[in-house]
Amino acid sequence: MLITNGRIATLGTTNQVIEAGALRIDGGLIAAVGDASALKKAYPDDEVLDARGQLVMPGGICAHTHFYGAFARGMAVPGEAPSTFTQILERLWWRLDKALTMEDVRYSALVCLVDAVRHGTTTLIDHHASPNAIEGSLDAIAEGAKQAGLRASLCYEVTDRDGPGRARAGIEENVRFAKSLAARPDSHLSASFGLHASLTLSDKTLADCVAAAVGASPPTPPGAAKNGLGFHIHVAEHQADQDDALRRSGVRVVHRLHQAGILGPCTIAAHCVHVDETEMEVLAETGTWVTHQPRSNMNNAVGTARVEEMLSAGANVGLGNDGFSNDVFAEMKAAYLAGKLARRDPRAMPGDLVTRLSYAHNARLARAFWPGLALGELRPGATADLVFLDYHPTTPLTAGNLPWHLIFGVDASAITTTICAGRVLMRDRRLLTLDEEAITARSRELAAQVWKRVEG
Repeated sequence: MLITNGRIATLGTTNQVIEAGALRIDGGLIAAVGDASALKKAYPDDEVLDARGQLVMPGGICAHTHFYGAFARGMAVPGEAPSTFTQILERLWWRLDKALTMEDVRYSALVCLVDAVRHGTTTLIDHHASPNAIEGSLDAIAEGAKQAGLRASLCYEVTDRDGPGRARAGIEENVRFAKSLAARPDSHLSASFGLHASLTLSDKTLADCVAAAVGASPPTPPGAAKNGLGFHIHVAEHQADQDDALRRSGVRVVHRLHQAGILGPCTIAAHCVHVDETEMEVLAETGTWVTHQPRSNMNNAVGTARVEEMLSAGANVGLGNDGFSNDVFAEMKAAYLAGKLARRDPRAMPGDLVTRLSYAHNARLARAFWPGLALGELRPGATADLVFLDYHPTTPLTAGNLPWHLIFGVDASAITTTICAGRVLMRDRRLLTLDEEAITARSRELAAQVWKRVEG
């Protein structure tokens, strides 16, 4: 397929904006990028998709999300409004996840996948919990991702808060799903080992998870670096996590997880809002990935992660959404603004850094789950994940000032077309792989039932 008449923003190491540009897709990869007239002459028999002067960019990547939280939108929390982070967990999320049936799990995922396609997010790393519907829950989400045509890395949240039986069931679900993918590889699916947070995990459960993860590690693809099955865990999102770790083990959260064997280049430590300099050093030394979720952090009033300090320490940092909408541009705006406010410095979190987190860094993180996958840029050999935006700026747009256009000018509503691995998932704002109307209608019915169970 030949995409023509686009304003191609390549990002990546080439980082250029090609006016009247085109790119050729072959076998799910980008085969060529350049002048539209030249590529049309070179490939006259290709199917043509006319971008009609729209901005063409790489597809979005979400480094940390929660599909299971979709039914929380508009739900009233019983009793007084939570006033602390732990109350938010206890009164909202831990009631909601217990109320989910397997059908709820499936439709929560589908709702978020529709949202992802509409917002041009083609790769998502999810962290799931449904204590009363554990076995097979990752399969239900995976089926939705395959139906949507999106790329997803999945895991189940292991925790001790629901007793030893459910903790063991969570471990088994992670292992079962990882082994099923090893037996039947799928280029759009990957697995990690989910853990809730240090404050709900005993030393024994952490040890059990490490042992299970070693046994569930997928075979290394030929030519790829050996990574193994990494973990996906919330880390120091609130001071309560640190207080618990100090009481429980006498060390801070990151040090406790390091001693347990959790950290490494395939592990995601989500949030890291309340880590100190010694923990930043460990995160850097182990190659662990930190993910920043500013909208969620502001909503929960937990503080703002010191992203620039972690980067200066050598840590890997990406950008997620923690279950907020899969609108990459909204998260970028929040990261840009929250970073300045927290530091009280207008120089903090500049637009080019935020753009690197969202595209270049998240693309590197994705390679921990899909070795060799080239995302976050439009160049020959990269995966053909891209979006069209009906964005026609009133000021000059260049490769150099693109980050500030994304933050101050672009809105996800401008996205008209979403393509993942060369497959068109949405064209001219019409979804091609998911029945949005039917999914929305059924999710409304299911959400009402979930709310009744939460209130009961």
